[in-house]
Amino acid sequence: MINVTVANFEEEVIAASMTLPVLIDFWAPWCGPCKSLGPILEKVEADYAGRFKLVKIDSDQEQEIGTAFGIRSIPTCILMMNGQPVDGFTGALTEGKVKEFLDKHLPPAAEPEPEAPAPEEDSSPEAVLDRLQQAVAADPANENARFDYVRQLLTLGREDDAKVAFAPVIAQTPAVRRFDSLQRWMNAIDFAATSTHGTGAGILFDSKIAANKRDFEARFDKARWLMAQQRWTDALDELLDILMRDKTWSEDAARKTYIAILDIMEAPKPKVADGQIPPEDPIVATYRRRLSSVILS
Repeated sequence: MINVTVANFEEEVIAASMTLPVLIDFWAPWCGPCKSLGPILEKVEADYAGRFKLVKIDSDQEQEIGTAFGIRSIPTCILMMNGQPVDGFTGALTEGKVKEFLDKHLPPAAEPEPEAPAPEEDSSPEAVLDRLQQAVAADPANENARFDYVRQLLTLGREDDAKVAFAPVIAQTPAVRRFDSLQRWMNAIDFAATSTHGTGAGILFDSKIAANKRDFEARFDKARWLMAQQRWTDALDELLDILMRDKTWSEDAARKTYIAILDIMEAPKPKVADGQIPPEDPIVATYRRRLSSVILS
C-alpha cells in the first residue's frame, strides 16, 4: 500500500497501471467506513500476492485528484488499468465483495509451478547398507542404527563384516535384547557352517524328529539351521513346537531364539504422523500372537 499525492500520482498510478492494475482508495482520517474498509483492502492486496497494486489518496489533502475523478463520497475505490479508470465502487464492502469486484478485471492467478518430484531413494541392498554404515559412523552409540547395519550385513551374507561391526557392542548383548538377537543369529550361522552333515542336515533332523516328537535338541538344531538360511517362519514353527510341549526348555533357549527371529524379521517402522501407530508386519504380528497364546496357556 502506497500513499499517493499530486507529486507522485503520475508515477505511482498512471505509469504503474500500464503494467499492473492499480486500485485507488479515496479516504479521509475522519471517515468511519474508511477505517473499516482500509484493513480489508490491505489484506486482499496481500492475499492476491502482486496481482494488483493498492494506493491510498487522502481526499481532504488531495482535493485536486478527487475532483478529477468526480469523487462525491468516501470511501470510493477506482480501479486503473492501462492509464484509465475501468471500474469502481463506493462504500465499505466486505472482503468477499472486494475480491468479487477485483476478480471481474484481474487476470487469473498463475498456476503454481509443480514441485519437482523428490529423487527416489536408491533402495538397492548395497545402497541401504551404505546409508546404515554412514548412520553408525555418525552416531556409534545409536543402537537402532547399529542393529539395522549388522542385520543388513548378515542378510547379504557378509558374516565376517557383520562380526566386525558388532564387536564394539558385543559387551552390551546381555542388556540390549536386539543385540542378543543378532548374536543368536550369528551363532546359528556358525552352527550351520560347522555342521558335519552339510546339505543333508535337514534330512537328519527330520528323521530324528519323526522318531521322537519330543527330541527338542533335534528341533532346536533344525530351527538354528533354518535360521542360518533365513527361513524365518520355518524356524519359528519348529521353536513353537518345542514351546507348546515345554515352555521353559533349556533355560528358555527356544523362547529367546523365537523372539530373536521376530526382532530380525521386523522391518524398521515407517514414519507416521504424530498420534498414529505405524503398521505392523502381518507375519510378525501373527507369530507374536502365537507365542503369547502358548506362553499364556
